[in-house]
Amino acid sequence: MASKPADTNRIDPNWPHLPDGGHAVTELMGTVQGNMSPFGDVEFPVDSVPYEHPVTEINR
Repeated sequence: MASKPADTNRIDPNWPHLPDGGHAVTELMGTVQGNMSPFGDVEFPVDSVPYEHPVTEINR
């Protein structure tokens, strides 16, 4: 089966460029099953969350 060259319009420009033989960590290369955390090594639950919910004040 012949392989077609990669379509440059479908390649993610943000994909990391690694040295020859290197792999970016994905769900397939991870050490655990499932998606990797976007929060890094933060363990949940956390003691405090740096989030302040916006409050809308209605002008009358």
